[in-house]
Amino acid sequence: MSTTLQAIVLGLVQGVTEFLPVSSTAHLLLVGRLIGHDDPVFTVMIQLGSIVAVVWLYRAKIAEVLAGLASKPEARQFATAVAVATLPALVAGALFSSYIKRVLYASPRVFAVTFILGGIVILVVERLQRRPDVTQADRTPIGRALGIGICQTLALVPGVSRSGATIIGAMLMGLDRPAAAEFSFFLAIPTMAAAFGHELLGVRHQLSAARAQDIAVGFVMAFLSSLLVIKPFLGYVRRSGFSPFAWYRIALGLALIALIAAGWMSA
Repeated sequence: MSTTLQAIVLGLVQGVTEFLPVSSTAHLLLVGRLIGHDDPVFTVMIQLGSIVAVVWLYRAKIAEVLAGLASKPEARQFATAVAVATLPALVAGALFSSYIKRVLYASPRVFAVTFILGGIVILVVERLQRRPDVTQADRTPIGRALGIGICQTLALVPGVSRSGATIIGAMLMGLDRPAAAEFSFFLAIPTMAAAFGHELLGVRHQLSAARAQDIAVGFVMAFLSSLLVIKPFLGYVRRSGFSPFAWYRIALGLALIALIAAGWMSA
């Protein structure tokens, strides 16, 4: 398979899985193994396509918040909530991301365990969630935003899922499902932009024309597929909740364990 075709496939995987609670990073690493693609930097950098998709879809809301920072307390409160929720991941990433990428990114066994545990957590939270008292993402209190941000740090471990950790964390903090998903989308913008910027800074001298071209292709595919997923995902969540994604995670984790046990996949 050519590197361009690999970039197309991985861009589609990135866009489809980024905002679902299933871990886009683990899916990219697993699919990359299947098609012979091994470039963790590519995996992080094509996430920019998903970021741009969120910015485009919520451009009116983002413009409203930015325009109201000087005059509207609610705009400042929402911007502060997103900023506060971003900080824990930035700190944890600075401290631990190098070790996690070096050790955990190469272990499908880690993916399997985190898929299963994450699925169980989603099922438990769905069943036991308290009655939500926040129904709009931009009304998230600062203290609860910090709690959501702390949950997001768990997503440094591949298989946990950034969107899954933040959505479930938001539900635990009293947000209803749609508000939790939307807050997760807004939180993705600064978090993923920071991850992209960090990777770009580290590899800026290694970006050959061919590598840059593959990243560009992956970016476009991630952007387009994210555009197609976000709104239907919100509609599905309103109707059906997150349990189907939990069962998918558990089934995939068990399948990975079976493949490793049979010797068909290295651990």
